Amino acid sequence: MTAEEVLRYKRRLAKLLVQKSYREGDFLLASGRRSDYYFDCRVTALHAEGSWLIGTLFNDLLRDAPIKGVGGMTLGADPLVAATTVISHAQGRPLHGLLVRKEAKGHGTGQFVEGLGNFAAGDAVAMLEDVVTTGGSLLNACARVRDAGLSIVAACAILDREEGGREKLREAGYALQALFTRSELLALAQ
Repeated sequence: MTAEEVLRYKRRLAKLLVQKSYREGDFLLASGRRSDYYFDCRVTALHAEGSWLIGTLFNDLLRDAPIKGVGGMTLGADPLVAATTVISHAQGRPLHGLLVRKEAKGHGTGQFVEGLGNFAAGDAVAMLEDVVTTGGSLLNACARVRDAGLSIVAACAILDREEGGREKLREAGYALQALFTRSELLALAQ
C-alpha cells in the first residue's frame, strides 16, 4: 500500500472508531484504573467496514514481519485475528490465526491456545490487541503463546492509551506497534 492509502484508511478507521467505539465520561477500566474515556473496539471490529480496515491496516503494519500467523487474547482479539487472517489470504500472504483463552479449557485437551494445529514449534507470530493500557493482558497472552512453543516477533494494537503499557511490553522484550494513540485517533477522526 502507498503511504497515501494507509493514511486514507487510518482516517476512515479513526472516524468509525470515534463514532462507534469511543466514549468520554467516567469509566472503570479492566486494569482497575479510572479513565475519562472508554474505548470498546469490538463494536468497530465487528462492523463490516471496520473489520476490513483493521485487517488491511494490520496486514500493512506486519508486511515485512517474518511471521506465519497472528494471535491474541480472546475475546477482544477474536475479530482482529479473524480480519487479519482473511485479508492476508486475499492479499496472497496467508497468515494463520490463534486465540488465547483466559483459562485452560476444562475438557478435551485442556489447552490455553486454540489454533496450534496450523503452526509448528518455533513458528513466529505477531500478537494483536485492541487496547493497551498497562500491557497486562497482552503480556499474559504472549506468555501463553511462548509456553505453547511459538516465537513472538511483533506486538500490535489498535489503540495505545499511553498509560505505561508500551514501556511494560518493552521491558519484556516486545516493541508495541499501535495504529493510534488517543491524540492521533481524535486528530485523524476530524
